[in-house]
Amino acid sequence: MMHFSETAGLCMHGGQMALKGEGETPKIELFVKASSDAESVGNCPFSQRLFMILWLKGANFKLTTVDMKRAPDVLKDLAPGSQPPFLLYNGDVKTDINKIEEFLEENLAPPKYPKLCCRYKESLSVGEDIFRKFSAYIKNPNPGLNDMLEKKFLSTLVKLNMYFETPLPHELDQNPNARESSRPYLDGDALTLADCNLLPKLNIVKVVCKKYRNFDIPAELKGLKRYLDNAYKKDEFRFTCPKDTEVLFAYHSVAKYLKK
Repeated sequence: MMHFSETAGLCMHGGQMALKGEGETPKIELFVKASSDAESVGNCPFSQRLFMILWLKGANFKLTTVDMKRAPDVLKDLAPGSQPPFLLYNGDVKTDINKIEEFLEENLAPPKYPKLCCRYKESLSVGEDIFRKFSAYIKNPNPGLNDMLEKKFLSTLVKLNMYFETPLPHELDQNPNARESSRPYLDGDALTLADCNLLPKLNIVKVVCKKYRNFDIPAELKGLKRYLDNAYKKDEFRFTCPKDTEVLFAYHSVAKYLKK
């Protein structure tokens, strides 16, 4: 079964789920990777990114999970050679993640749909090294390299934390004497495209690092901790996350325990 609350406005039909609401135009279907048991959403930060965007836009859409072990022929016809996620928008197939994001921001626009773009370009790039340093850290089996790789990984979290603790220009406009930011999200008081990109990766980081390195995000990184605490309270993030077991299943063949 899908692990989504019906009170969140989602309904399940076989391997498909649709947002409730009036009006069926435009007709949107998002195809995402299925879980290992083919019953829920699998681990894929790109799928979650697009899922979050459509939910935050308030669009009516159908979510179809694709079991890659038994992908139906119709998907091969829709997007030959492609892997989920991909989007079907009024019958047109779109497969490039970044272009899909740009397309949705342009076509699901005000006044009917909210804008999700950032005020500050720095919000889009901060944290971009985290996943790469995390991968090197978690895939290393050599204890002799662990401290060095952990420090490099931790430095990316510290850099991100500094961004959260530093007031943005609009915060200083409101309070010129502000020394520390209290904003809940990357770019301000609302989730944006930048959050849709970063949060799915941070969820993976949190789950996998705890399992394989017993590593928790340090409590001293107060800005980052505040960010994650706020994000997990939002349905658009919390209910689009794969189950922890799915994240760990996806990493069991690449993440390494340290050899003694």
